[in-house]
Amino acid sequence: MHVLVIGAGGREHALCWGVARSPLATRLSCAPGNGGIAQLAECVDIAVDDFDGIVAYCRDQGVDFVIVGPEGPLVDGIIDRLEGENILAFGPNERAAILEGSKVFTKNLCKKYNIPTAAFEKFTDLEKARDYIQDRGAPIVVKADGLAAGKGAIVCETTEEALAAADSIMGGQFGAAGDAIVVEQFMVGEEASFFALCDGRNALPLATAQDHKAVGEGDVGLNTGGMGAYSPAPVMTDEMCQKTMERIILPTMRAMEQDGRPFKGLLFAGLMITERGPQLIEYNVRFGDPECQVLLARWQSDPLAALIAAAKGQLAGYEVDWSDRAAITVVMAAMGYPGDYGKGSEIKNIAAAEAIAGVSVLHAGTKLEDGKILANGGRVLGVTAQGSDIRTARGRAYQGIDAIDWPEGFYRRDIGWRAVAREDALEQDTLEQGGA
Repeated sequence: MHVLVIGAGGREHALCWGVARSPLATRLSCAPGNGGIAQLAECVDIAVDDFDGIVAYCRDQGVDFVIVGPEGPLVDGIIDRLEGENILAFGPNERAAILEGSKVFTKNLCKKYNIPTAAFEKFTDLEKARDYIQDRGAPIVVKADGLAAGKGAIVCETTEEALAAADSIMGGQFGAAGDAIVVEQFMVGEEASFFALCDGRNALPLATAQDHKAVGEGDVGLNTGGMGAYSPAPVMTDEMCQKTMERIILPTMRAMEQDGRPFKGLLFAGLMITERGPQLIEYNVRFGDPECQVLLARWQSDPLAALIAAAKGQLAGYEVDWSDRAAITVVMAAMGYPGDYGKGSEIKNIAAAEAIAGVSVLHAGTKLEDGKILANGGRVLGVTAQGSDIRTARGRAYQGIDAIDWPEGFYRRDIGWRAVAREDALEQDTLEQGGA
């Protein structure tokens, strides 16, 4: 079958990486793709928001299945358009994609159906928001209602920071996405990412992951789209996964169906693991980036077959096989990210990194020009490695980074620190018990 992946980032490279190994895929295209994807698929110069161009390509080239990577086209209704043309596609339609498209909608859904999440208030009036923030104090979280490329949630340690965040968001930092804001209680706990394939009625839990959103080591500094991720997430025990399904995912599926918005596609729950159990931070309606990279590294069975089953409403009884090995992705970003950054610098020695056992380099913001790989975005590469545990995988990932020649890039040196600390503690406990 001819498969078309829509998108141009590291998530889409990972999806192409997974589809390429499926015996079902006889032809693979990506619109618009990037420099790394071009080594796996036919890259076609069609923008992700050019719905007419995408439909025309599907018709002209006999595309059998479309996988939509980024949230923007999903929220804008690309699935509705494709289904209207009788083209099978993976992802939620516009009515279901509102789970990511509007934080106000999701918070109200949680309130209506008793899905655990932080207490909140919504505002369209800046002065009322400022009064609420001053009354509540800090720490507190201020979020843009709409899509903000993963940067619209600001954790504020002081009241002054929260007031500035509200001013900035409602003042146009994220355009129309900030016309309304959510101000919510700061939750104490550990964040984790939980993924479920959904077919409108059934939900199939996938492997867990944790990402690092902050630009700085120690998880400090500005939020980014993600500076690294690892899987599995040790905090997501079997018990915690079961609670997440019972308290959050399945109630959401039932709520969306009751509201006439049955959810098909990938439901990505950002969680805070608190003393009371998992609580929902927010929903995304597509694979995370860079979480997708570590999931596809561990996905042993055919990922394409699973996505098709979800799109066709055939997940009942379906199972996915996962590797017992750990996976980690370290993002290499352009200097200046998440602020202003340059483009066009050459990246060398990627092949040397991929020659290291267990290492793959997945491209995000790159382009292929005259045989050279050039930086073309903020987050540029995701050096992904596998190992028997997180420590081993991390060592290989950083070995891969050391092999890459790109002076204009930077990366965090502590990706996976929580998991490694847990592994060290477990090893120490084992040694002490052995010596007792």
